[in-house]
Amino acid sequence: MKHKAYLGFALTLGLMACTSAADKRPKLKLSANPSALVAEEIALKQSSKIKGGVIALRDVTAPDGVMFVPQPVSAPAYLKTVASLPALEWQVHKVIMSCDGKTGVATGAWTDGAKDRGYFSTVWQRYERADGSGKWLVAMTHNDVLTAARKAPDYVETQTASCKGSAPANLMAPPVGVQMKKGLSRDQSLSWTWQYRPDTSRELVVAIWDGEKMVDVLTDKVAVRQQ
Repeated sequence: MKHKAYLGFALTLGLMACTSAADKRPKLKLSANPSALVAEEIALKQSSKIKGGVIALRDVTAPDGVMFVPQPVSAPAYLKTVASLPALEWQVHKVIMSCDGKTGVATGAWTDGAKDRGYFSTVWQRYERADGSGKWLVAMTHNDVLTAARKAPDYVETQTASCKGSAPANLMAPPVGVQMKKGLSRDQSLSWTWQYRPDTSRELVVAIWDGEKMVDVLTDKVAVRQQ
């Protein structure tokens, strides 16, 4: 709302009205809720069975989302070029979340029937509107094949960034010829950094703030792709 400064009394009344209106708005509680990401993964899996993997993933991919095929590509653009994706079964083993609960990483195992098996790590971010409503969208999805399936834990593990102090937004330059991107939660308490090298090897590192420093809590390394 724009106020005209030349009328001091009107300005004062206007500010009082804005304050009163703001006080009536529902307060948004910032809190980490790892189960929300588990629910999103389950919903995505169910949607994949009904709509197919391409449409299901397209529905929840952020406009600037990234996926690896194996090189990093724009997920929205890539999903427009493929008719189908492998039918997979997957299970979340761990959820890592930022302090404010608006960014998280779900990681776990996937299987393709009895043929292939592997792991996945998906970065989710909550995109919100001014009224507080919003939707979880996939900012990045990363996976690879394994020779042996990962053992499922008895329950989904969770790890949340500390809300103590302020996390820094440390940046670094990648080696020559290496593609790299670093993403941050809005409160900077969670970061994810991927690197893709000319030899097709790649790495994903997820870090969270522990109240004093950023600590790596997830590292996915993918070897050189065999031709």
